[in-house]
Amino acid sequence: MTPLLIAVLALMLAVMSVGWVVQRRAGNAGWIDVFWTFGTGAACACAALVPVGDFGLPSPRQMLVAALVAAWSLRLGVYIARRVTGGAEDVRYRVLRREWGEAFQFRALGLMLIQAPVTALLALAVLQAARNPAPVLGEGVADDQMRRFKADPGNHGHVCDTGLWAWSRHPNYLFELVGWFAYPAIAFRPSNPWSLLALIAPVMMFLVLRFGTGVPPLEAAMVESKGDAYRRYQARVSPFLPRPPKSNPL
Repeated sequence: MTPLLIAVLALMLAVMSVGWVVQRRAGNAGWIDVFWTFGTGAACACAALVPVGDFGLPSPRQMLVAALVAAWSLRLGVYIARRVTGGAEDVRYRVLRREWGEAFQFRALGLMLIQAPVTALLALAVLQAARNPAPVLGEGVADDQMRRFKADPGNHGHVCDTGLWAWSRHPNYLFELVGWFAYPAIAFRPSNPWSLLALIAPVMMFLVLRFGTGVPPLEAAMVESKGDAYRRYQARVSPFLPRPPKSNPL
């Protein structure tokens, strides 16, 4: 984790140095905030996506955390950039120009560079969230129930149909889908109907999990492995969306 934080720090030092040049040439110190917001989002999202251990790809949790950071950065960064390009310099920086006088640019450089370690501290929190070994709550409960079921020798050859697995044949997939609803939750604005397009993310994930590479191939493998026991399970329990199990399936 330490090398990642050092990389974040180095990246942000470079970003803020470029930002200093830009704000000086533009004559508007508001660009300080633009570069920090976009730089922080990019640095933290990239850090969140660095694979853990021997895995070659980021985990779903890492991708979700990175997406949340990126969404925050884009929303805020675009807002600030529009304000900077379309209006006067922020009042905070106008006051600093007056107070610092000829030393403004020198002190502005220090102000910008000191924000790099702030980003590194934020990245620490992001990495903790992205690399937490525990899955999200619902997924974690389902996985734990399945682990305990398999650990009991008496359950060998049987199908886990207790707890969450009594309401959905794939509760782990179900809660993975639930996580993707974070995107429309962040994007939705009542005044902007186009924000509903963010629903594409969970809809597409539902189609992939329920009808694509998730449920169908796994169900086929389970039928091959468990035979009639799994067919009876299929007759009682919902394939994806939760519902009470049938007591007397036809």
